[in-house]
Amino acid sequence: MAEADPATAPDTGSATPLAPARKVRPWKRWALMLIVPLALIVGALAYWQSLGGKVSTDNAYLKQDMVAVSAEVGGRIVAVMVHDGSQVAAGDLLFRIDPEPFQLQLAEANAAIAEAQANVIALSNDASLTGTDIIAARKDVAFAEARFDRVQALRGKGFSTKADYEAAEQAVEQARAAVSQAVAREREARARLATGSAVPGVNPQVAAAQARRANAELALRRTEVRAPAAGRIAQADRLQIGQQAVPNLPVLTLVREDSTYVEANFKETDLAGMRVGQRAEIRFDAYPDLVLEGRVASIGAGTGSEFSVLPAQNATGNWVKVTQRVPVRIALADAGQRQLIAGLSSEVTVFTAEDKRD
Repeated sequence: MAEADPATAPDTGSATPLAPARKVRPWKRWALMLIVPLALIVGALAYWQSLGGKVSTDNAYLKQDMVAVSAEVGGRIVAVMVHDGSQVAAGDLLFRIDPEPFQLQLAEANAAIAEAQANVIALSNDASLTGTDIIAARKDVAFAEARFDRVQALRGKGFSTKADYEAAEQAVEQARAAVSQAVAREREARARLATGSAVPGVNPQVAAAQARRANAELALRRTEVRAPAAGRIAQADRLQIGQQAVPNLPVLTLVREDSTYVEANFKETDLAGMRVGQRAEIRFDAYPDLVLEGRVASIGAGTGSEFSVLPAQNATGNWVKVTQRVPVRIALADAGQRQLIAGLSSEVTVFTAEDKRD
């Protein structure tokens, strides 16, 4: 019988017995079962406490007032001084329209003033204003009346005919009519030289010509389109040299950076403790490290749905209540070191537990 292989033979004499499994004490098991739920409860309470006294929303956007700039007169654009992103101050020249047609209108208005002034001088030298026509007409009346008296006396003695009498009588009437006409011509001449209460001291013809000149000067000034306020230029790609500018048709947009604010749309359930003047913190998705301070400037007079183009109609059988959003304006205390861009998404936190500060 072959001997057993020592490599495979069991070694019963040198085997080490296995250590018995450690028993978990009952009180430790109960401690673990209590600590985990307690930790969750403490964490939840701490989170709830952190939310107390403030409300937040990420439905907020940076707003800046925008001015649509257009030309007030039409014409060909001959010069452009700005482009997208240009920083301008109030009164800076943006673009210029060809001024030549308006310069010709101004020259025509000046000529009209000169013509009106010449007419005034001619009217002032009119013979009707001297009174000579009236004097001559009155002398003719006196002569006709004297002749009529002589003819009447001769007719009473039988030395004059009826025809001579009627001719003398008609001559008196014509002389008196000539006086009335001379007086009327004088009044008409003075009326043409008179001034009204609207433009005292200025002849109406001259005043009308001066008004046309002022209108021409205004149109000439409007060929230079200037910035109405300080800000940055946007959408200036429509502004090209040689393009025809149409009056009151916007050709670029001016973004006013001095009117920056945040419009935050809070849930209606968040408004109970919100007041104007409360402190707010603003964070931006574009600048994660930027935190700005602000104040509640105003709370909207209506929900967003009330001011929408098509307000919601809830008078239906399948109506579902939806929490409404109310726009709240947040005024920024400081613009920070980063360039703020209109429309940036932001997150706003309003500290409702703090007292109102003016």
